[in-house]
Amino acid sequence: MPRTTSEAPRRKRALSKATQIGAAIRTPSPSGKTRRSPTATTVLRQFRELFRVSQQHFQRIESNCGVSGAQLWALSEVSEVPGITVSQLARAMSTHLSTSSNLLDKLEAQGFVRRERANDDQRIVRIHLTGDGLRVLKKAPHPVEGVIPDALARMPEKTLRSLQRDLAQLLGFASLRNPKAALKPLAEP
Repeated sequence: MPRTTSEAPRRKRALSKATQIGAAIRTPSPSGKTRRSPTATTVLRQFRELFRVSQQHFQRIESNCGVSGAQLWALSEVSEVPGITVSQLARAMSTHLSTSSNLLDKLEAQGFVRRERANDDQRIVRIHLTGDGLRVLKKAPHPVEGVIPDALARMPEKTLRSLQRDLAQLLGFASLRNPKAALKPLAEP
């Protein structure tokens, strides 16, 4: 199909803008290698700061409470919804079902939660906090769910949608991907 004369300039402007965006991210150096733009370097530093602050928070949790950040978050969810199921916990924490089950295994072994089968349907296992679990939760530094989930929960929806689009684009540029990693808490190795 032939292009109209008005489509050609629009297409040329769009290609020019895309080229400018790409050039803003990576620019050639005198040696011929590409280097990061100052903006990309600033964003990289922001990612580092965010992850380091998150790591420091998880280290404080482990030091004060003797549990990982993800385990503390699980305790918090169990506290908020007594009798929560493993699948409900997995949804609340946005983790894989097996990840949540493993967290609960560790918490149960430490005596912080107990599992009970529902009277009406023995297939359903409900999770409850023990007194020791409640004590751990009370001495924990806040936010119990972690710095990043807390910050995301306080952001406006419009900003979150924009961030979601931008991060999807960033992940698209990443040479290595692991979608399963998205279902594992930051506090877990």
